Amino acid sequence: MFIKSATDLTVYGKAYELAMRIFEVSRKFPSEEKYALTSQMRRSSRSVCLNLREAWAKRRYEAHFISKLTDCDGENNETETSLSFGRDCSYLTAKEYEQMISSCNEIGRMLGAMMNMPGKFLISGL
Repeated sequence: MFIKSATDLTVYGKAYELAMRIFEVSRKFPSEEKYALTSQMRRSSRSVCLNLREAWAKRRYEAHFISKLTDCDGENNETETSLSFGRDCSYLTAKEYEQMISSCNEIGRMLGAMMNMPGKFLISGL
């Protein structure tokens, strides 16, 4: 399959799906978390997708591409930490937490593979 856009990447789809799932489950968080955990969790999960789009735009330059993928991975890890807080504050059920952590782990593995083999994604012929 020819990838025309970052949105065609499997990892992008999984990250987007997770961000939307986090949006849905975080709607039930207490109002006092609106500007704290709720906002942070939503922003970090969305940032994975946003940084993937930036990485895709910078794939002419391996170092820039990897740098943006590293940012994606960092945001994914931040999302994992927020999910742990959500679980420990009893805002998430064990099932919700496990499903979303599993998604984070899968996204992390996919980003790691991209960082380890960037040549598969770079624009060639420069």
